[in-house]
Amino acid sequence: MSVAIRLHHVHQARSMRTLWLLHELGLEFKTVVHPFGKNLRDPKYLALNPAGRVPALEIGDDCMFETGAIAEYLCETFPEKGLGRAPGDAERRDWLVWLHFAETVAQHVASLTQQHVALYEASMRSEIIMKLEAARLGKCFGVLDDRLKGRDYLLDGGFSAVDIACGYAAYAGGHYVKREAYPLLTAWYERLSARPAFQASLPPEGEGIYGQEFYAPPQAS
Repeated sequence: MSVAIRLHHVHQARSMRTLWLLHELGLEFKTVVHPFGKNLRDPKYLALNPAGRVPALEIGDDCMFETGAIAEYLCETFPEKGLGRAPGDAERRDWLVWLHFAETVAQHVASLTQQHVALYEASMRSEIIMKLEAARLGKCFGVLDDRLKGRDYLLDGGFSAVDIACGYAAYAGGHYVKREAYPLLTAWYERLSARPAFQASLPPEGEGIYGQEFYAPPQAS
């Protein structure tokens, strides 16, 4: 791709999926890092992503948002990298399922991040929501763990963009649910997190959304 690529990113947010994918594809791009907060409501940014979220991926004079759509587009644009599964491929259906399952996992992570991180006052938080969302996230981790039986990656054909999509959810979700309870998911995550492209997508020390490694659910009173 000869056009300029620019990614709008918040450290550790869902835009990390796109950042990781760009690194795996070996593309040249620039990154615009935004702080975690309300600055994405600026009209100039809303012209790029009207939802006021990250990512926004500028490609030449055009712009995309939504990580799933970006992954499909980039994998179809660079099929030689082997991270997608083209229409007609035997694994295309499964590739689409797991690409979009990543968003199912991420919605629970986002709810937990709102409760534990974005809502600063304890009185604003809901113990019920925190417990329910942690349980739902744990069920999603269980789905991934089951899928990984007999596999190193989510598809039999090997590492692909769906491992990036779901791998990010395992990374972020690990701040709320212990991955160690899911041994196959843990081994898979260790393989993913050792990849240079994953490492390149991590925030500098001391930056990012998460101020601690793990946010325990509230204890029963």
